[in-house]
Amino acid sequence: MSILKNKIDFAVIISVKNANPNGDPLNGNRPRENYDGYGEISDVCIKRKIRNRLQDMKQEIFVQSDERRTDGFRSLKDRADGCPELKKLTKDKEKYAEYACSKWIDVRSFGQVFAFKAGEENSVSIGIRGPVSIHSAVSVSPIEISSMQITKSVNGETGKDPDKKSADTMGMKHRVDFGVYVIYGSINTQLASKTGFSEEDSEHIKEALRTLFENDCSSARPDGSMEVYKLYWWKHNCEVGQYSSAKVHRSLKIKANVDVPKCINDYSIYIDDLDGLEPKVYDGI
Repeated sequence: MSILKNKIDFAVIISVKNANPNGDPLNGNRPRENYDGYGEISDVCIKRKIRNRLQDMKQEIFVQSDERRTDGFRSLKDRADGCPELKKLTKDKEKYAEYACSKWIDVRSFGQVFAFKAGEENSVSIGIRGPVSIHSAVSVSPIEISSMQITKSVNGETGKDPDKKSADTMGMKHRVDFGVYVIYGSINTQLASKTGFSEEDSEHIKEALRTLFENDCSSARPDGSMEVYKLYWWKHNCEVGQYSSAKVHRSLKIKANVDVPKCINDYSIYIDDLDGLEPKVYDGI
């Protein structure tokens, strides 16, 4: 696999309809929003979805969620210790990092901190910086959040009086009525050379972004409620890039045509020309 030699910037436009894209546990699991009323999706949430899609592509992932474990390990330490080749390299930080990057695509993409205590002889403290950086997604317009109380129709457990029904109330459910969010990110060639991130890996990341919400449905995000509308992929002609990532990201313009947008067609989307740098545009599936 050839190491990535050209800097990449990207942007993903996603639409949300009657779904909770990323609940805030400090606010009753309401959809995240900033003080100005714009919706947010954390970078950690986005990386989780990318990792899940990479797993679906049969790529080896180090940071696996519990419900998607493919190897039976219940913690990151167990997964690292369960790799005999890696365990032999505990004393050599450079080789340890090199092997971890070669084995797991998410480590060589996003980086990872290996910090495990197992006695003085076997302790590990290694930090790896990854080339793929992801911004938190922010909505283009302020979002409107609807809330409803949900109830149950059956007892969870049989009480002393089996004919007596327990309280119906279960809690609240929140959703974004409609919103358009933008994810920005970039891939740094200098860090790619250190982790071994390749051209092929960049294609996997691209496909993961294009299909971000496949196999991601839940009661908070029913199938079809979240959609990748467009993926913009800028590949520079050099390692450091023809333009800064900030300038490239600013070239994507999204403007609401109505006061309260209700669908993606209520927005105008266009790109400011950057001399010598034109993005490839992909539709979501």
